[in-house]
Amino acid sequence: MFTQSKQETFFDVLGDNNPELENAGNEGLASAFQERLKALAGFRFVPKPVPMRNSKNAIVYYLFFAGNNEAANRIASHIFKKYRSP
Repeated sequence: MFTQSKQETFFDVLGDNNPELENAGNEGLASAFQERLKALAGFRFVPKPVPMRNSKNAIVYYLFFAGNNEAANRIASHIFKKYRSP
């Protein structure tokens, strides 16, 4: 996933219509997927995902919860809070 670079280049000054792209990163991708679960899939409750890390502390994947039940959301949020990095 890429976003338009905020840094202006020499070619931008000349009026080039091909903007520079930069990597949005893991958090940008997770945030976009979270919004997609809300907007397109229609889930009412989608708390911030938990990054799952390996033994070298690198993020391997993100654990999401998405649902329409308020009680399930409270339970999932409580569990997620326990495993979030400080």
